[in-house]
Amino acid sequence: MSTDLMPNRYRPGESDLPGREAELIARRDGVLGASYRLQYRRPLHFVRGEGMWLYDPDGRAYLDFYNNVPSLGHCHPEVNAAMAEQAGRISANTRYLEPRLIDYAERLVDTFPNEIDRVVFTCTGSESNDLALRIARFASGNEGVIVSSYAYHGTSAAVAAVSPNLGDAVKLSPFVRMVSLPGPSGVPEAQAADFFEAQVRSAILDLNRRGIGVAAMLMDSIFSSDGVWVDPRGFIAGGVAAVREAGGLVIADEVQPGFGRTGAHMWGFERHGIVPDLVTLGKPMGNGFPIGAVVGRKSPMERFGGIARYSNTFAGNTVGIATADAVLTILQRDHVPKNALAMGQRLRAGLEKIAKRHDGVRAIRNAGLFFGVDMGPEGTPAASRRAMALDVVNAMRDDAVLISTTGANEDTLKVRPPLVCQTEHVDLFLASIERALIKAAC
Repeated sequence: MSTDLMPNRYRPGESDLPGREAELIARRDGVLGASYRLQYRRPLHFVRGEGMWLYDPDGRAYLDFYNNVPSLGHCHPEVNAAMAEQAGRISANTRYLEPRLIDYAERLVDTFPNEIDRVVFTCTGSESNDLALRIARFASGNEGVIVSSYAYHGTSAAVAAVSPNLGDAVKLSPFVRMVSLPGPSGVPEAQAADFFEAQVRSAILDLNRRGIGVAAMLMDSIFSSDGVWVDPRGFIAGGVAAVREAGGLVIADEVQPGFGRTGAHMWGFERHGIVPDLVTLGKPMGNGFPIGAVVGRKSPMERFGGIARYSNTFAGNTVGIATADAVLTILQRDHVPKNALAMGQRLRAGLEKIAKRHDGVRAIRNAGLFFGVDMGPEGTPAASRRAMALDVVNAMRDDAVLISTTGANEDTLKVRPPLVCQTEHVDLFLASIERALIKAAC
């Protein structure tokens, strides 16, 4: 695995830049830590956002089909108003009585299956996954964690150690076991469930033989970092059952697929017909405001809470709760998941038509408004497929449409627009990707 884990990035000298941006990059390099990256071969400089659009200093509008954080669109006026109104009254933590905290917690858990009825608030998805692992280890008495082979679950030390996506430079915990997914392994859909269960049972066997045991299987329910492997529905169920038989908990990482992105369901795990023990939330929960949560079953939450204390200064603060409450209200009132489903269907139909005209589109996978589009014909070398994907992404960037790449080979286009996109946005995207495919084939 390469240590260059962000192929779609700026490399000094690769492209000519205007003086304004070149100066900003020089200043960044002089003060920011070396771990930062700028996206695209020619970095972008934005000064404002509105709805589906981001604007550069010259007023050029870029169509955002990549950013799943502002799921209701950039700078949503109702969300911003709720944030500002609460900030103008008080910003306090969860150690004081606050009715709105309880109101929102009740509304949030009501969107989950009945078995899931407790919530603890965090600031980020990374923090949510970190806390979920702590709970699972307390509740199970074990240490082992099972993840998919190219999973990404966050940036804290604990979750980085269970995130193979971060590459060889970030060492995995000796307590983690990776399982292959049927899709990337070329397993037919009819055999996918058996394949996945066998992978999980093999990981459990190894963890048990080494005296580690299974604390949890932690999974992004649409396996976005693995390349958006969403089907067949239910293929994870046997693996889920095997983890529970072994005394482990099932953690659904909904930081990317949650809050209606899959269209037909509020939560990605619902597509597979399972009920996890813990669910982790982040990014779109506050439409950009940093707030996350662990939602789960009463038993593991109480077992953990009885012997360990968890709160922090900012998790569940009143401004964050007011913001998240506004987001949930708009999602439900405006039937945003239904729009995601409809726009996802339109986008898929358009991509399928384009695929018939361009052999560079190898496969299309989606759930609602989360797409993985594989680049490069079958049999093409991996490096060529990756190069084609990056060429398409950067051609679209020059055409003022934003996406990026994902997957173990980074040859899959990652497409996840704000959920409020409309037909005109989908059609603009489709026209742009076809132009980019023509350009990449030249």
